[in-house]
Amino acid sequence: MDADMIPLGERALRSILDHVLAVGDEAEASYLEIKSSLDLASTEGVAKVAKFLLGAANRRPQEAARHFHGYAVLAIGAQKGRSQGVPRGVEAHELEDRLRPYLGPQFPAFEFGRISIDDDREVLFVVAQPPQDGQTIFPCHKSFQGVKRQDNLDDGAIYMRGASNTRPARAGEVLALVERARGGGKSPINLDVEIHGAISRVERVNEVLERLYEFEEEEFNKPRKPTEDASPSALLVRNVFGRTQPPEPGERAKRLEAWRSEKPTHTERGRGHFLGVALSGIGIRVLSHDRFVAKPHLIVTFHDCEVFDYRESDDADYRKVVEPIVRRQDPYGIGFDPSDLRIAARGYPVNWSNHGNNAEVTVTPESFRPNVPWTSDEDDYVILARDPQASAVVVTWVLTEDGNDTVTRGELEVATGELTDAADLLKAAFFKDR
Repeated sequence: MDADMIPLGERALRSILDHVLAVGDEAEASYLEIKSSLDLASTEGVAKVAKFLLGAANRRPQEAARHFHGYAVLAIGAQKGRSQGVPRGVEAHELEDRLRPYLGPQFPAFEFGRISIDDDREVLFVVAQPPQDGQTIFPCHKSFQGVKRQDNLDDGAIYMRGASNTRPARAGEVLALVERARGGGKSPINLDVEIHGAISRVERVNEVLERLYEFEEEEFNKPRKPTEDASPSALLVRNVFGRTQPPEPGERAKRLEAWRSEKPTHTERGRGHFLGVALSGIGIRVLSHDRFVAKPHLIVTFHDCEVFDYRESDDADYRKVVEPIVRRQDPYGIGFDPSDLRIAARGYPVNWSNHGNNAEVTVTPESFRPNVPWTSDEDDYVILARDPQASAVVVTWVLTEDGNDTVTRGELEVATGELTDAADLLKAAFFKDR
């Protein structure tokens, strides 16, 4: 069973039921309770449901969020190898009315789900909402004396959902619930994150770069007249980047050997320059609903993607895509191109880097204001899907806030742009006038 799903809807509930049928009581956990049979028309049956809901409502948000996105489920009418169900006809509003004396007037809403067994019986699911920072403690409001002591409810008692049962809260747990109720004085964060611009798809990037480097070496090794220009990739870039001073014959082998040894480094750097110039940038739009978020730290992860510095079309330089074996002499002796330096203003709120197979963008503005969109520029970076055939990529995000221990997470699927060929991109970006 996938404990990372949201347990709402028939497909999710059937997955839970299949798990219960397979392992029975062993399936019970802090987020799942099983009752093989329960008379919901009796006071005892209603009290057992109320106890589960009270325990689920008094969980700590960070711990609850590890499974079922914070929801908790009570499955009624199933056990290992058998789903006998409960009699049909249990109306949600009637059960809610019978539960209310135990739960109290401020208790949060909960959901009901059903899976039919036959014309007369069904498995019933009671789904508790995820607990939230800032919520009050939910005590029991009515006593009940059951046949078994563990079924008792006491007016004013605080119940917690343990590893596989619901029990009275311990002192430390009560203090933790007090901290939950304080919530740093802040309500839960409801955040929308959108991606603006296209996630690029490019095929044959490495193949095209490898061919360009082969061509560079072929041109260097061609026999030349003493007066012939020995500039790299001469047939491809002659009269575009100027002329170079050819090396003495004795230096040619040394230049070529040194160039070959640095080829992996040059290729990786050239790949970044090529894609940074050729691809369109993207940005992030963030909207906080009805909530001021102070000094947010938002990490947006593009799964199975790469990120590169965005570069203006005027920065296109073929010599930075394919490192020449012989470079044109720099009359000023600077030794580097200032356009290679990405200088962001101090405190610039967007940073990006590659981590494993994913691209990460970190956003750290001063704040997200309630109901006012915050949008990053679209000339900071470009995102490339690692799989050229992927029609969409998964994007996840994690938000933390200054002075608040709450971690808010989200996930979305973003469509990729049109598939393009690396050779066509190279020609459009670096040789559009030729």
